[in-house]
Amino acid sequence: MRAWAMNGAGNAFIVIDARGRGRPLELSPAQLAALHARHPFDQIMGLEDHGVADATLRVWNADGGEVGACGNGTRAAAWLLFRDHARSRLTFAARGGVLSARQMDNGAVEVDLGQPGLGWRDIPLAREMDTVRLDYTVPLPGGGRLEGPGAVSMGNPHAVFFVDDLAALPLADIGPAIEHDPLFPERVNAGFAQVIDRQTIRLRVWERGAGLTLACGTGACAALVAAHRRGLTGREAVIIADGGELPVRWDADGHVHLSGPVEMEGGLDIEGLA
Repeated sequence: MRAWAMNGAGNAFIVIDARGRGRPLELSPAQLAALHARHPFDQIMGLEDHGVADATLRVWNADGGEVGACGNGTRAAAWLLFRDHARSRLTFAARGGVLSARQMDNGAVEVDLGQPGLGWRDIPLAREMDTVRLDYTVPLPGGGRLEGPGAVSMGNPHAVFFVDDLAALPLADIGPAIEHDPLFPERVNAGFAQVIDRQTIRLRVWERGAGLTLACGTGACAALVAAHRRGLTGREAVIIADGGELPVRWDADGHVHLSGPVEMEGGLDIEGLA
């Protein structure tokens, strides 16, 4: 097997190519901890053989949980495959559904993450409510509160809070409480979005199982969907994360597309670990 350290707008990954291995890639908590000690990551992306798609794509968070989707990680995995194959489109079979990717004229990769889940069961939530604006309030240390986030599934659950001053929020304090709130039976990625104008959103995300990250691709997609459903933006916007800019568009067919930078940091020796 081969492995690389990569990042997408600062979102850190280890990508493991386990195709041709003849069996699924299994990573124990001890192996994940050893990999994290060698090269800290937000997610591990595993590539396996698939009979129809170009590869099966699996995703593990830093806490060891396997999840359904990772937008920036999918872009990184696609970038690797495009480097090895002279074509401009490919598909992945992922836990959250079939994902497609295309290589853009400038060399960047855009992924189609499919249609967002917008029903309360899609997220999922513990009880029925309007996902445009949840009946949900988060108290802030020292007074004040956040309320009424939008909820979106991008193959993983997101709650997006719209705020006036992103820099003033104690995200490390409130992020864990939101992630583990009983309203979200599969936990949740908590996004905090400040709408700059109808084409620009400043975003930070507390990712379930990873904490605060420099960027979150599915979080960027969820932020655009939630903002458009509120009438705050159009169907395209640039999402400004701590690690860079992520263009997102929600097309007329209802599919959400994510693009942005990818950086190769180098190969990794994983012999004996995976």
